[in-house]
Amino acid sequence: MELGYNQAALILEANDEGEISVNLAISVNLAAHDSENLAAAICQIIARKLTQDEKFQSEIMDALE
Repeated sequence: MELGYNQAALILEANDEGEISVNLAISVNLAAHDSENLAAAICQIIARKLTQDEKFQSEIMDALE
């Protein structure tokens, strides 16, 4: 997958035990210090919630059932 200018993406991976890992991909066209980029900022917030917010995790798992 190749990201275009000002794009960001979350990459979710499930291992054989069903554990999910979350990776954040940010386009190389973005400066690493560019905190003004909306796509990257939203992806970072979602990644943080996916990995640290137990209530959010439960809501997602409930929606899968």
